[in-house]
Amino acid sequence: MASAGEKTPAPSSGGASRRVLMFPLPFQGHINPMMQLADVLHSRGFGITVFHAAFNAPDPAGRPAGYRFVPVGVPADEDLLPTGSDADFAGALLRINERLQAPFQDSLREVLEEEERAAACLVVDSNLRGMQVVAERLGVPTLVLRTGGAACLVAYMAFPALCDKGILPPQDQSQLDMALDDLQPLLLRDLVFSTTTPHETMSTCLERIVESARHSSGLILNTFNDLEDAELRKVTNGTSVPVYAIGPLHKISAGAQSSLLAQDRTCLDWLDKQEAGSVLYVSFGSLASMDQEELVETAWGLANSRVPFLWVIRPNLVQCSEKVGLPDGFEEATRGRGMVVSWAPQQEVLGHHAVGGFWTHNGWNSTLESICEGVPMICRPCFADQMINARYVQEVWKTGFELEGKLERDKIEIGVTKLLSQAEGEKMRQRARDLKNKAALCIKKGGTSQTTIDLLVNSIMSF
Repeated sequence: MASAGEKTPAPSSGGASRRVLMFPLPFQGHINPMMQLADVLHSRGFGITVFHAAFNAPDPAGRPAGYRFVPVGVPADEDLLPTGSDADFAGALLRINERLQAPFQDSLREVLEEEERAAACLVVDSNLRGMQVVAERLGVPTLVLRTGGAACLVAYMAFPALCDKGILPPQDQSQLDMALDDLQPLLLRDLVFSTTTPHETMSTCLERIVESARHSSGLILNTFNDLEDAELRKVTNGTSVPVYAIGPLHKISAGAQSSLLAQDRTCLDWLDKQEAGSVLYVSFGSLASMDQEELVETAWGLANSRVPFLWVIRPNLVQCSEKVGLPDGFEEATRGRGMVVSWAPQQEVLGHHAVGGFWTHNGWNSTLESICEGVPMICRPCFADQMINARYVQEVWKTGFELEGKLERDKIEIGVTKLLSQAEGEKMRQRARDLKNKAALCIKKGGTSQTTIDLLVNSIMSF
C-alpha cells in the first residue's frame, strides 16, 4: 500500500537510464527476496548493482545483462555466521553492520564514480542500517526492504513501549501466555525472539531495524494487502514513509532462483509418483535447528503417522553436529513411503499436486510460499519472527496450527493425522486455497501488488 493520500500514477515506462543499487543481508532467507526484487526492477528497465558480503554471496550465474555484483570484502569470521536456533543472531547482525560499514563506503564511492548509468537509489535490507547511513553520507537516497511480514514490523515498533512498561523482558515463565492487547493475537512469548541473546542487544538490533524504515525514502514489504491490510496501515502510521506492499515477490520474479545450498531435485520425480494431496513436506529452513532427541522423536512421529513424507535434513540441522544419524529401523519402517533429502527446491515442492501439508519453522519466506500454494501448515517456530508468523497462521489466517511444547512422537503423529486426514485439516486447506486465490489476484494486472510496483518504479525514477 502507498501512503495515505498518494494517487496511483500511470505505470512508468522503466528506468533505462538509471541503475538501482542493492545490498542484501548475507543469509539465504534475505538474499532470495532481495534478488527477486532485483529481477522485478530489472524487468522494468533498471540496471542492477548488487553489493554483497564476501561470505554467503549471491550466485551471479544465470543473471542477464545489466547486472553487476560488487563484493564488500570482510572475512567470514565465525561470529558473523550464526547457526542453530539458539545462536545470537541479533549480535551477529550488529557485528555485520560494524564490519561492513567502512569497506562499503569505499566500494560505494568507487561505484558512484565509475558507473555510466546514474544510481537512482540504494535498496538495503532493513537489518543493514549501517549501510544506509553510509549511503546517506554519500548523498544516495535509500529504500528499505523488509524481508519479513508487516505484523512482525508492527511488533518491533511496539517493543520499546513494552520494555518501558516492564512487560519485556518477562520476569518469569508465568507471564509468557499474557495476551498483548495492542498486538492481538500475539502473546508475550511471541516477542521473546531469542533465548540466548542479551536483552540490550536485542533492543538495539530492533531499534536499528525500525530506524532504517523511518529514515528511508520508502519501505518495501514482501507481503500483500489482502493478507496483512490492518498491519500495513499500522506500519504506514508508525513509520511516516511511503509503504510498498509488492509481494509475493517469488511469484512476480521470473529470475533464476538463488540458493546457497545444493538442491536435490530427485524429490520432484518421487513426488510425481504420489497421490494428490497425500504428502507432508517437512523443512525447517536454512538456519533453525533441533537436538538429537528431537530428531529421533520427529523420525518416529513421521513413521508412526503412516503418512507419505518428504523430509529435508540439511547437514547442520542437528545442533553441534555435522552428521545427522536417523534412528535404527526408521528407514525400514518408512521404505517406499518417505524420502529424506539434504535440501529441496521448496517453491516447486510446495506447488506440487502431491503435497498436502507443510511442517515448517515459519520463516516468512516459507510461510508466504505455503500461503501462495494453498498448503496448510504444522507450525514449529524457533526464533526471530517465526513465533509471530506462526501465531498469525493459527489465529488470523487459520491455515494451520502450532505444535507446542516438547517434541514427542505421539504428539507429532496426532498433529500430522489432523492436518492430512481429518475434517479440521480439510477446513484449514480450504482457507489456504482461498488465500492462494487472493495472492494470485493481487499480482495480476490491476491487482494491488502490481499497482504498487508501478508506484515504486515511479518513485525510484523521481530520485
